[in-house]
Amino acid sequence: MPLPKPLSTLANVGKATLGDFAVLGIRSRAQLARRNAYRTYERLCAITAQRHDPCVIDVFLATISECRGNPPRDWWHFTPERKRALAGNPALAPTATRAATRTGGA
Repeated sequence: MPLPKPLSTLANVGKATLGDFAVLGIRSRAQLARRNAYRTYERLCAITAQRHDPCVIDVFLATISECRGNPPRDWWHFTPERKRALAGNPALAPTATRAATRTGGA
């Protein structure tokens, strides 16, 4: 059985995202596939005690999708999905919603 591919081989993953995954304790594609992008973003903001750019949610959506067996897609293809999801249910990522409200949207 082949070894699982490391997180670093996912599309859209660079040093910053690998650092975020490390902070969150995500060490494998299997762990990431079980995550919810919005809750993962909230957890990252809570752990680091700072609001991260809401586009981080898009990266999480893209990488989670890839880990679930979908073809890799650039993170910005997930931006409309995030905006629709947050507009329909701000509780999905309260930190992102509060920040978007203050800044006019990300």
